[in-house]
Amino acid sequence: MIGRIVDLGTRWWWRLVGREIDLEGDHAWLAAPMSDGPLVGDTWLRGHAAELGGGLQEAAGLLGDMSVLDGPGLRTADLAPEVVSFYERTSDWRVEAWSGWSWWARIPGGLVERWFGRRVGQLAIPTDPLAVARGMDSAVTVATDAAGVRQGAGWHRTLRATGEVVYSGFYGTRQRPGADRAGVHVAFPLEHGNVQVFLRPEVTPEGGLVLRSPSGRFGDDGAYVVVRFGRRTWAARVPIHEVFHVHLDAEGVLRTDHDLRLWGARAVTLHYRLEPRA
Repeated sequence: MIGRIVDLGTRWWWRLVGREIDLEGDHAWLAAPMSDGPLVGDTWLRGHAAELGGGLQEAAGLLGDMSVLDGPGLRTADLAPEVVSFYERTSDWRVEAWSGWSWWARIPGGLVERWFGRRVGQLAIPTDPLAVARGMDSAVTVATDAAGVRQGAGWHRTLRATGEVVYSGFYGTRQRPGADRAGVHVAFPLEHGNVQVFLRPEVTPEGGLVLRSPSGRFGDDGAYVVVRFGRRTWAARVPIHEVFHVHLDAEGVLRTDHDLRLWGARAVTLHYRLEPRA
């Protein structure tokens, strides 16, 4: 009951500090899956496919074709083949992870993981480095519309040692109004709302991929919270900024460095080792 009260209070807070939006009009770029109940897990994906009038299919990759990101200042043909393979055939890769929390973020991060993330089955980033020592399992499922067109991919990740959900997100590409090219869009469904991240891609001279969610104004790339009350919806920017660097190391191993900051202070750093499955 305490958790339900806190969840409702949190939604009211984002309504207070946010702005009302029209997901069927000017703010359609913020339309994304939500959960109808407090337990998120991966149950939201089937409901979202039903809303689209389509269905679900087992999939290989988070993105169907990396070339949709091509535009001014970016050519995905310059990416290392392993980077492209990971995004287009994610299921063919095994993910090993390590996490490191800043001293000031470890206690609040642990409270969020224990009293929110584990309870609702969403956004439960472990604060104990040993929790991810045995790696994470993942499942990729594509949602299609009534015409059978891919609308996005759900990526459900759990701790291999315990089966607990780390996060469940909806991945795709989206071009914001006024943007010169498409970026990577990720939505994490929550009860009657979601957290969304708009990431601007860059290609490094070595063929690596950098994804950034910077600070900025409403409508720019970055992180957002969306909450729904009845038929009305509100959205607000969140002071969370992330950088992902997907690259090959000197031994040809594919790795990802993930830096998450709150305002300008580093909160948690995650490192992923990505290996092709046998």
